[in-house]
Amino acid sequence: VQVVQSGGGLVQAGGSLRLSCVASGFGVDEYAIAWFRQAPGKEREGISFFSSSDDRIYYADSMKGRFTMSTDNDKHTVHLQMNSLKSEDTAVYYCAATERVVAAFFQLNAGVFDYWGQGTQVTVSS
Repeated sequence: VQVVQSGGGLVQAGGSLRLSCVASGFGVDEYAIAWFRQAPGKEREGISFFSSSDDRIYYADSMKGRFTMSTDNDKHTVHLQMNSLKSEDTAVYYCAATERVVAAFFQLNAGVFDYWGQGTQVTVSS
C-alpha cells in the first residue's frame, strides 16, 4: 500500500487549507484511510478516518466542526478541508492507511494504521 499526500503550507490565522491523499495498492476490499497530525513536542493525534467497511467518515470529537474529510468517487482519494485555522493547528499532517477493518471512533489511533504518507507541514501564522 502506498500513501501519497499533497497540499499544506503557510496560512494566516482564520484561513483555510485543503490536504489531499491518494492511497493505492490495497489487497483487500475493506480498508481505512485516516488523517493525523503531530505538533512539536506533542503526540500524534487522530483527526478523522474513512472506513470502506461502512462507507462512513469518523471524527475525533476535538476535530469536529472546523475539519471536514471527504472522499472522491474511487474511495481511495481523500481530502481534509481545514477552515478557521488557528496557530495551535500548526503541525505536520499525515495521511495513513490500513487494511484492517476499522469502523469505530476509538480505533482512530496511530497504532491501528500501518501505512503512512510522507507528512506535510501546515503552519498557521497569527
